[in-house]
Amino acid sequence: MPKLPKLPDLESVFSIIDTASGAIDGGLGLIDKVSNKLDQLGLSDTPSTIPTRTTESPKERLLPATLTQISPEEKPAEAIATACVPCAIGHYSGAAKLLNEAFRFRDDGIESNQVLDDIAGAIGELNAMERVDLTPERLQKTPDWERTIAEEALRESRKLRHRLEGIGSMDEIEKVAADTESYYKKLNRQWYKGRFGNLGSEKAKAISQRIGTKEE
Repeated sequence: MPKLPKLPDLESVFSIIDTASGAIDGGLGLIDKVSNKLDQLGLSDTPSTIPTRTTESPKERLLPATLTQISPEEKPAEAIATACVPCAIGHYSGAAKLLNEAFRFRDDGIESNQVLDDIAGAIGELNAMERVDLTPERLQKTPDWERTIAEEALRESRKLRHRLEGIGSMDEIEKVAADTESYYKKLNRQWYKGRFGNLGSEKAKAISQRIGTKEE
């Protein structure tokens, strides 16, 4: 006959239950205190009760009703997206650096992986600018002084991209790299001068001093 397992000591079992019950009571007491504090601060518009299981996320349950229950009329208005000329300047800068790097490896030939990857990277910079930063929707919401600059940047980007897509020699890469670098500097100056002109002399002077703009 197999030996029966030894039953646990009932006093120990009851002791464990009492300890657990005390911990639960303490936790519920803490919840009540927090709920009362929220009521005092005006952050809760419902009576303090024991939380029940819901389909809300933990984060939603912990936030006051004033932060989670916002009517559509009270939601902040969406920011109007405008053409990002500074972003375009950044893309031109990236393309110029990649093309300069491609020409630096001219001795490896136009079919080398380094040169081909740099050309592809420059095209990627221009594609991102045309399809994200200078879209027709963004251009329509751009101030007149900035839109003129943005539209010119878009036209130059398309011409440059077509040149890169049909590139055939290192001499062409040298020329397109130089042209991209020149236009990047021109675009950067145009935008800053336009911005300064529309800020007013005092703000323009303060920004100019802060970024160290210099005329060449």
